Amino acid sequence: MKKRTAEVVMAVLVAAGTAMGLRIDVRSGTSKCVREEMHVNSMTIGKYSVVNPIIHLPPPISHKITVRVTSPLGQYYHYAVDTDHGNFAFTAAEKGEYRICFWAAQHIPPATVSVDFEWKSGYATIDWSKIAKRRQIQGVEFELRKMFDTVLTIHDEMYFLRERGEEMQALTRSTNTKMATFSFLSLLVCMSVAALQIWHLKKFFEHKKLV
Repeated sequence: MKKRTAEVVMAVLVAAGTAMGLRIDVRSGTSKCVREEMHVNSMTIGKYSVVNPIIHLPPPISHKITVRVTSPLGQYYHYAVDTDHGNFAFTAAEKGEYRICFWAAQHIPPATVSVDFEWKSGYATIDWSKIAKRRQIQGVEFELRKMFDTVLTIHDEMYFLRERGEEMQALTRSTNTKMATFSFLSLLVCMSVAALQIWHLKKFFEHKKLV
């Protein structure tokens, strides 16, 4: 039986930091993927766990999944087989769409595996409560530290968005140039065909001695 793949495409706008928590249902023999766009040096952490249909007992074999996290160039950042929970953390080495896919093996009778999934990136990965406790930062100093890190993160994101804007402008200019060239060539071909038809009609009339 051919495996069917369904993708949950999450178009995540890169802001000061993103965090998503969701539950994904995966049918036996299929996979579902979540995508997030990230830029270079962006920190990301994630965790997932299969919802056990049988309380107080280990998950059945039908509820084991394969999990794969890949970069835009196909590099594996996390890979787990026959698991029911896990976590990952990495710093993006290249910008683009990063993907995590959950795959449930073929099972008879078919089963639906529910997976609780949480993915954080950028500013959202910082645990401020632990930082405050570890460094004993209190009051105004703690708030200023948070604001400073937020400003730095927003600055990085704005630079990333500016790069994307410049890439889009370059693509638009390239497309306009190609369209102008194509239009000129089309006009040239039409004029050539028209001239050829006029020449052919002139020769025809001359041959018939009508001109």
